[in-house]
This record gives sequence, C-alpha cells and structure tokens, in this order.
Amino acid sequence: MVAEIISVGTEILLGDIINTNAQYIAKKLSHIGIEVYYQTVVGDNYDRLKGALNVAFDRSDIVVLSGGLGPTKDDLTKELVADYFGKELVFNQKVYDNVEKRGFEFGLKVISESIKKQAYVPKDALIVHNEWGTAPGIILAKDGKAALMLPGPPSEMEPLFDQCCELFLNKLSNQVFVSMNLRLKGPKEAPGSEIGEAPVADKISAFLDYTNPTVATYAKPDGCIIRVTANAPTREEALERILPVIRDLTDILAPVIKEVYES
Repeated sequence: MVAEIISVGTEILLGDIINTNAQYIAKKLSHIGIEVYYQTVVGDNYDRLKGALNVAFDRSDIVVLSGGLGPTKDDLTKELVADYFGKELVFNQKVYDNVEKRGFEFGLKVISESIKKQAYVPKDALIVHNEWGTAPGIILAKDGKAALMLPGPPSEMEPLFDQCCELFLNKLSNQVFVSMNLRLKGPKEAPGSEIGEAPVADKISAFLDYTNPTVATYAKPDGCIIRVTANAPTREEALERILPVIRDLTDILAPVIKEVYES
C-alpha cells in the first residue's frame, strides 16, 4: 500500500506554524509497513485543494489529510473528499453532541450554524470520536482507495490518527518496518576521526547496497547517524534482520559510536 500525506492550511505555507503533523503521520505509516512517496502542503483554497486531492489519488492508495475540518468557510477538506467519493454530507447526532459539549466548555452561549457544520460527515464514513476537540476523524474507503481526514491541531490529530491505525490502517499491511540507529560521536568528542557523512559512507560502502535491511547515512550538526531499516511480518523478524548488520557496523566503527537506539 502506498500513502500520501496532504497537510491543509495557508498558515503552513506562510511558515506561521511548523508542520509536525506530516512528520508524525509519516513515521507511524512507515512503522506499520505503509510506504509514503509524497507529501503535499496546500492552502485553504477550493481549486488547489481539489487539484492536490486528484493528483494524490492518481498515484496513491491512501490519502491522509490533516487540517481543514473546522467551522469556517475556508475549511473545505471534508466537502471535497466527500465529493470525490460521491458521498453526501449527513448530520451525525453523536458528533454534534460532542461539538455542543465542547462549545459550552469553551464558553459559547449558542452553537452557531458554522460550528454545527462540524457535525455533518460523509454518508457511510467511519467516524473516529474526538475526545480532545470538536471535529471528528473521518475514514472513507471505496474501490481500493481510502481517505483519512484529521483535524489540524497536533493535540487532536495525533491521538485520532493512532485510533485510525488501530481501526483501519493496521489491517491493510502484513509488514512492519523497524529502524535502528547508530549515532556517531561529533568532532569535539572524537577529534581527528573521520566521522562526517562522506568518510563514514566510504568506510561502510558495501552495506549501503543492502536491500532488506537497508543502510543509510545522514549528516547531523553534531556528527552522523547510520540508520538500518528492515521490513518483515513482525517486529521480532525485522530485528532478526537488523541486529547482525548492527553488530558488523559496530565492529567497524566501535571507537566513534556514541549510542545505538530504535526509532
């Protein structure tokens, strides 16, 4: 299965907020064996969001969207995804009860029509109850394509996406991905050692051709990281593939290894 992440919000494009949602979603998807080939950021604009959605579904099986589920006119995610799947929006009493409860907790005296808008969801969608805010998580699937819609605030998005994994995504993959990392010492900790990315890559070049597990180097301000990643039906089997490679790399780089950790 191939997934794409679409982050919706003009504030992201303007650099007003950091897009931590895409990072969180991408990591979770990789851990459950669903590959992410593309990430897109699009503003709160009907035509551009519609175009991004069409492109995403042309090249991916699953599209995970965060943002654009709120009460304002420029919150368009739900409407566009429902239209793509040919679904009308219907009133959901359970969602409305939560919207009303949260609204009164926030000090509202009246639940306006714009706020009530969040209680309209695509017909036949799987609704994931939001205990941390108002807009629910929404899952729509049809003809081998699936869309997951999540609210933008990370405090709501993260737990809702975790629930979407348990309810839906975990069933789509028979593989898990596991990564172990070797963090090398920085120049100040190992003066005179060849610990930059290029010298390290030269020293372990044979490992970089591995396919499962894969081995990759990453430059960091304080040195270099070597990431070893394997996929297998279970975490235990993935680790069985990783650990011999970690031992071989440790034999070569032991003097400059600072720590080994799973990510």
